[in-house]
Amino acid sequence: MLVLVKLLHTLVWWIMATATFLLFKAVTLQRFDTLLYTALGLLVLETLVLLFNRWVCPLTPFASKLTSDRSANFDIYLPSFIARYNKQIFSVLFLLIILIHIYKAYIIP
Repeated sequence: MLVLVKLLHTLVWWIMATATFLLFKAVTLQRFDTLLYTALGLLVLETLVLLFNRWVCPLTPFASKLTSDRSANFDIYLPSFIARYNKQIFSVLFLLIILIHIYKAYIIP
């Protein structure tokens, strides 16, 4: 069962990482289309889910009941460093995307 939770968590992570990349691409190219709004919607939804769960993925407590392992990546198939600093990494990327958008849209229109 833990394997299924880890697979699901990893799948969700890849979807969110892809959404972040698509947002970066759209902002960099200044192409605002349905794909951009879908990616943005997914990222907002993920942020709300994390916010209402005290910044913990809802799959983490479920996985913690299935193992005594508490390493950073006990509930996901990611390298430990990425699992440990995931929120910080993607927060910086999201801030960078916002800054690129401000620069491209308002400073050099």
